[in-house]
Amino acid sequence: MKKITFLGAGSTVFAKNVLGDCMTVEALQDFEFALFDINEERLNDSEMMLNNLKEGMNSTVTIRSYKNRKEALRGAKYIINAIQVGGYDPATITDFEVPKKYGLRQTIADTLGIGGIFRNLRTIPVLQEFAKDIKEVCPDAWFLNYTNPMAVLTNIMLKEGIKTVGLCHSVQVCASELLESLELPTDHIQSKIAGINHMAWLLEITRDGKDLYPEIKKRAKEKQQSTHDDMVRFELMDKFGYYVTESSEHNAEYHPYFIKSQYTELIEQYNIPLDEYPRRCVNQIEEWEHMRDDIVNDQNLTHERTHEYGSYIIEAMETNKPYKIGGNVLNTGGLISNLPKNAVVEVPCLVDESGINPTYIGDLPEQLAALNRTNINTQLLTIEAALTQQKEKIYQAAMLDPHTSAELSISDIISLCDDLIEAHGDWLPTYS
Repeated sequence: MKKITFLGAGSTVFAKNVLGDCMTVEALQDFEFALFDINEERLNDSEMMLNNLKEGMNSTVTIRSYKNRKEALRGAKYIINAIQVGGYDPATITDFEVPKKYGLRQTIADTLGIGGIFRNLRTIPVLQEFAKDIKEVCPDAWFLNYTNPMAVLTNIMLKEGIKTVGLCHSVQVCASELLESLELPTDHIQSKIAGINHMAWLLEITRDGKDLYPEIKKRAKEKQQSTHDDMVRFELMDKFGYYVTESSEHNAEYHPYFIKSQYTELIEQYNIPLDEYPRRCVNQIEEWEHMRDDIVNDQNLTHERTHEYGSYIIEAMETNKPYKIGGNVLNTGGLISNLPKNAVVEVPCLVDESGINPTYIGDLPEQLAALNRTNINTQLLTIEAALTQQKEKIYQAAMLDPHTSAELSISDIISLCDDLIEAHGDWLPTYS
């Protein structure tokens, strides 16, 4: 029996989306869905939910949870990774509260910034353990990574020799949500997106062959006259010429222009939600308490296929019917020729029986490549820090981070890194 292993299966709602999607696919009906999570209670919740979903959808998949990770992985053909190391408490709280003591504020902190760096540093050792198991019990498996920080973690798994693609949620909805927000039609649209995860660029967007950017920019300028939720991205589009895939709350902390202690008025001007991720975590924890019974115990549970790429990738590989995704892959051969070849980039990829086949983009407009490189600098130094376990590489990653370096002095950045290393304790290996 073929096997899809879900690591982090205690994320019950996300497991419902991705594995529920797989249940809608005829070619995947004879698969085993192998579930693993370190939280046994949440793992049991997900197993019960998926069995109810299986009955409600008349699926013939096999649902099985495992207490041993290696056994969950043994013989897997596909692995879906959705773990979060350290969770909200203590890890996310640490990522936000320690930098606040230095006046450094964040919104999401799951990709870049000082929070993103340390989220990487505590997650990389866990992924290295995954890679060790995969090489032993399922060396040919495809690793579908949904865990942030996407670019670095995908890069780490590729360095480990694991067949990996990083998958985000923002690429597939970028064009349609932009058009909807500006009250423009969303049918007959063609678009082209490339860059890095959470900072990929809508390079082209047409409707019936007509370039939509002039009208988009005109309407966006008008919309900026009043407060809305996408002010940072519209400002970036106005100044740099192109719309970026990931949300304004994310992009506010990827650049040095928006969250500034000396210009606090910018927070209101651009409607930036500081501490947004901790707020979401608290809300999700509270909501789960209310919705748990409805999701876990509902024996009439059903599901409609979502826009998540996971099931479409597996279906394309199983049936050899090509499918196009926006995937995070190594910039091998210079897919984006003015970004570093050792970085992970987000580009259109064709998926079929042969695997993930990225497409060549060439040069990005230079201003977009320059913005990407400011983030790639920190990503590559974070990888060096994790692989060498040298503190100075952590310091360098933080000193190169656009937001951190715009706010803090070198000495404060080093002191902040030391405080975060101490606060993480056993969540990090020992750095020399």
